[in-house]
Amino acid sequence: MREKTVYSLGALGTLLLVWNFYTIFVQLPTDALQGDIYRIIFIHVPAAITAFTFYGVAVLASIAFLITRKFSWDSIAVSAVEVGTMFTMVNLVTGSIWGRIEWGIWWAWDARMTTQLMLFLLYLGYLLMRPAVTEPTQRATMSAFLAIFAAADIPIVVMAIRLHNVRTQHPGPVLETGGLAPVYWPPFLIGIVSFLLLGTALMIIRLHQESNSREIDSLRRELHAI
Repeated sequence: MREKTVYSLGALGTLLLVWNFYTIFVQLPTDALQGDIYRIIFIHVPAAITAFTFYGVAVLASIAFLITRKFSWDSIAVSAVEVGTMFTMVNLVTGSIWGRIEWGIWWAWDARMTTQLMLFLLYLGYLLMRPAVTEPTQRATMSAFLAIFAAADIPIVVMAIRLHNVRTQHPGPVLETGGLAPVYWPPFLIGIVSFLLLGTALMIIRLHQESNSREIDSLRRELHAI
């Protein structure tokens, strides 16, 4: 059942992604102001939304672990963080490519970019911390608190370009202000759906690996205790 779910989600996500790439890079017209580089927005923004979604899953799973002390929630949290961090990296890389073309530099250290980099580093620290803590309960507890703490940066990332007293070179929030043309909405939404499908498939795979690793670690501890 698990393998069928992974294959179904992965296949559907891949087909949607390939179809969307054809729409983005072949069918959509060239932008009069930005040229062809504007097409990267259909990867850049959906990657950020997908990352935030999986970080949200990690926060909920972390809270559930702190309440129930069930390690299955910890497995869900770390799996979600790994997928979210991967999409955050996609967001940062595509943003840098866009900035190199539009601003002439790879990195501008503006409010949005800096807070997004902070988010990436916080969750990267989460992933680096886990192997350093050998005791399972302590590792899961520390991870849960760190996952919740790191997520506090997400509202800061979102609001970074909406605060009037914050200097930023980042484009304004076009989604809620009507700045996105109607022809752009289908590929934008399909991009989000395809990333979520692929991310979910990867999370299920990683969750299975984490569960197996936890069982092996438990057996190893039992053998050492004999």
